Amino acid sequence: MNNASRSHDEAVIELLREDPSFAYEYFAAAMEEANQDGGREALLAAFRHFAEAQGMAAVADRAGIPRESLYRVLSPNGNPTIKTLLAVLDAAGLKLGVHRTVSASLGK
Repeated sequence: MNNASRSHDEAVIELLREDPSFAYEYFAAAMEEANQDGGREALLAAFRHFAEAQGMAAVADRAGIPRESLYRVLSPNGNPTIKTLLAVLDAAGLKLGVHRTVSASLGK
């Protein structure tokens, strides 16, 4: 990881530590962009940033996941299950929601 990338990560983690309510906005933005190029990686980074800001061990404990497993699944090459993602969101005090997009054409 280069210095610019690390500096950005550290800044986001610091912001999440200083303003825990920012987690909602941060996760919401990452979810909105998840289907775009690089979106999956950005979403995984959002989960990792949150866990690092709160303390990986504390998040793992609240999520009911072994700490080592949480590190592994939230790594840049991780592939977390929906169960893990939901547990981390729950640890953040958030729930996954669904909303209809403007371009949705289901049922037409």
